[in-house]
Amino acid sequence: MIAIFAAWGLAWLTPCSAHEVRPSYLEVREERPGEFDVLFKTPMRGQLRLALTATFSGSAEDLTPMTRRAAVDAAVQTWRFRALVPLRGQTVRIDGLQNTMTDALVRMVFLDGTNWVRRLTPQEPAAMIPLQQTGWSVAGVYLRLGVEHILFGIDHLLFVLALLILTRGTWLLVKTVTAFTVAHSITLALATLGYVHVPAAPVEAVIALSIVFVAGEIVHLQQGREGLAARAPWLVAFTFGLLHGFGFAGALREVGLPEGHVPLALLFFNIGVEIGQLLFIAATVCLSFWFLRFHRSRIRWASVATSYAIGSLAMFWVIERIAAFDVAHRFWGGNT
Repeated sequence: MIAIFAAWGLAWLTPCSAHEVRPSYLEVREERPGEFDVLFKTPMRGQLRLALTATFSGSAEDLTPMTRRAAVDAAVQTWRFRALVPLRGQTVRIDGLQNTMTDALVRMVFLDGTNWVRRLTPQEPAAMIPLQQTGWSVAGVYLRLGVEHILFGIDHLLFVLALLILTRGTWLLVKTVTAFTVAHSITLALATLGYVHVPAAPVEAVIALSIVFVAGEIVHLQQGREGLAARAPWLVAFTFGLLHGFGFAGALREVGLPEGHVPLALLFFNIGVEIGQLLFIAATVCLSFWFLRFHRSRIRWASVATSYAIGSLAMFWVIERIAAFDVAHRFWGGNT
């Protein structure tokens, strides 16, 4: 059995909300020759917005004033400008990014149907717009997005962790991980491509509830009552994996998909998620073997403590997300 003492520390030391690492998003779309519509979305916490500004190295003139509005956990700025020199070959920069701990995804769509996607970081807050972007560069950007999303998506990791604690035997572990992968890959593709539409807020609440369920199954198993998750963890992984796929799709929709490279971007985002998931599982198994070697007498205590820590944190998320959904529903319902 995989019993992870280190996971107890993970559950309490991580911030009590998932998906806190959110990139800024800059979309520049050419609507007429030389004229571009700009959408710049920056994360917010409460009423505070990251002090970021998008600039280009070449001369330009604004055609419309900048408009600002608040979206869910983000500030959105939109405007239109005319480039007095071609944008291709210019340098795009996110001023202020070097003072943050977040990244920015830049997406440019030109009138001829070509596009360019680039991820800017605090270490590299600027990049030159090339004449044409290759598929490999798109693949690299979305591969990294997938890895980072799963590794910073604490709710998804805790669900996988709880399943690992329940799963006994190597073959059953392989079946469980494969079932989770297949399930979230299906709904990630369907939701991202627009075939299925599910509201994000209820999905996030149910994802947290799925963690509570599996954590409860661990406690039942320790009490000698083997539930469905212990008998068939692969079935539970597949069922709830469908919901987690909708969560991944929501994150991917926030940054968008590059036109002309949609299948490639979707594929490599999913591959990145799987790489991140396997890295987490490998680290967890290594910690488990270490704990078994030096603290075998405390394995039962560690397993129970881990399950209560995971369940408590997940229940907090359930309440938090339902409350946020209710507040948003009242606000928008009262302004329609």
